[in-house]
Amino acid sequence: MSSILSLRGISKAFGAVVVADGLNLELAPGEALGMLGPNGAGKTSLFGIISGALAPNAGEVSFDGKDITRLPPPARCRLGIARSYQIPQPFGDMTVFENLTVAAAFAKGRRETEVYHQCAAILIDCGLADKANRRASSLTLLDRKRLELARALATEPKLLLLDEVAGGLSESECDQLVELIKRIRREKGVSMIWIEHIVHALVAVVDRVVVLSGGTFIADGKPSEVVVHPKVVEIYMGISADD
Repeated sequence: MSSILSLRGISKAFGAVVVADGLNLELAPGEALGMLGPNGAGKTSLFGIISGALAPNAGEVSFDGKDITRLPPPARCRLGIARSYQIPQPFGDMTVFENLTVAAAFAKGRRETEVYHQCAAILIDCGLADKANRRASSLTLLDRKRLELARALATEPKLLLLDEVAGGLSESECDQLVELIKRIRREKGVSMIWIEHIVHALVAVVDRVVVLSGGTFIADGKPSEVVVHPKVVEIYMGISADD
């Protein structure tokens, strides 16, 4: 089966700090990939390279069989790449519904009136229908996270990039978000890469996990195998792989 996303030889450095050192990655259509790694490992920078916000120093990004390495973010969004942000970034003075219609209309080059029904359905799916007319700035953290997901879904993505969407939530709120992401996978069939530090949330959803550290992937495999990988345990628990 061909990959929906391919990274080949991706390198990126900020001065002396190397965040990607010849990275290669393949993502299958419909696959959910989890990405772990310590703070500063370059995970969000890699999302920037995939979404077009950052240019790699070397390497190639291919999406759905096309070389998109030099395409700007709006063009990648129209091809089907959408992302959420670790800190939600809604248009605070707009209503929840307006946030969605802007995203949907911009992504597909349509008038806002043409996407009303689509956006209304997404609000229901994401549990935000009763907050449609509220200003986005008035939402709780959980609902702002829901809105981040809803705005990404409004662009009709083939690939969804999730950046620490569970961060800052209580355990019950995290469980609610996990169930929403599971439902999105089940009903939309979208491919997904999810960066997350809350490991139990991640492994409840994804098919595969990679671990980024020092600019390279130090582990890649089934979630149950990766979380007990000696190098991963060393990074997260401070227990030497040689002990």
